[in-house]
Amino acid sequence: MTTTHPANTFKPSRRQILQSGAAIVGALGMPAILRAQSGPKIRVGYWPIAAGLPFYAAIELGYFKEAGLNVEVQRYAAAQQIMEGMLADRCDGSANGTGSGNIAVGELAAPGTFKIFCANPSNLKNVLDEVIVPVASTAKTMADLKGKRVGSGPGIQNVTLAKTILERGGAVGATVVELPIGQHVAALAAGQIDGAYTLEPTGTIGRLSGTTRVLEAGVVSHYVLGDPMAPWFGGVASLTADFIKKYPAETKKFIAAYGKGVAYVRNKPVESRQYLKGYTAIEGALTAEVPMAAYTMYNEFTPADVAHFQKFYDLFSDRGILKSRVMVDTMLYKG
Repeated sequence: MTTTHPANTFKPSRRQILQSGAAIVGALGMPAILRAQSGPKIRVGYWPIAAGLPFYAAIELGYFKEAGLNVEVQRYAAAQQIMEGMLADRCDGSANGTGSGNIAVGELAAPGTFKIFCANPSNLKNVLDEVIVPVASTAKTMADLKGKRVGSGPGIQNVTLAKTILERGGAVGATVVELPIGQHVAALAAGQIDGAYTLEPTGTIGRLSGTTRVLEAGVVSHYVLGDPMAPWFGGVASLTADFIKKYPAETKKFIAAYGKGVAYVRNKPVESRQYLKGYTAIEGALTAEVPMAAYTMYNEFTPADVAHFQKFYDLFSDRGILKSRVMVDTMLYKG
């Protein structure tokens, strides 16, 4: 494996078509696992959260190496930056956990660029998204956050979801404050915000420290999809259409090796947790406590899954974030 430091600037033309001009930050330290293999370099970006576990496991267990693939791991500070890197041809793909809303923004900017081959659905059972409050908060329902300051992760997907959840949950007049997710617990403890729409492991970190509690989990499924148990496909693994077209054989090998990572996580959820270490800030007692995402490969999507996924994407066009509708079915990898 080769770890790179993505470039710090984008071409001006790219800045004009992207929702944000955020520059890609330098890559952080990564475990050296894979030796360079023959064939094209496959540059895969990931956001250091638990949902990327199949990718981390596939690297550590040597699945890509066994397939003869040369995988270059790129670590990013935000999911939007991965999308930008794929548009700018500095990245060939994304690992699970990359915001699907961010990918939709990129797809609208450059139609036909992104092909999704795996998604990580969450809901009330497979918890990723949640609203948390200070442990001593009197809030019992979402509506109790009306008029309050509520934190949200940065980026268009997080902010749009936070505003929607609060509005539909009855929290009239709440103000959304963008903060890095890693700062949510500290901001709540310091009284800087009254609640936070956040992603795991934030809720688990706050619970273990006795600082915060979960007000409601699975909030996107509840307030956006209309059913707490509906699958919210909030993160995806993808490849660019250009890479797929140029390297069809390597594409099939890569997706098959990635699929082995998914199967490993499904079949050995306890053992697989060890591979969170080094790729995320999750380690120690937190490794055993953080909820695990579910995974759906491209050939496992049902019509109902696609409909739920489309309803999520339609939120962005309905709210004017996207100027036109992005169709999920056209973005799914077909094999």
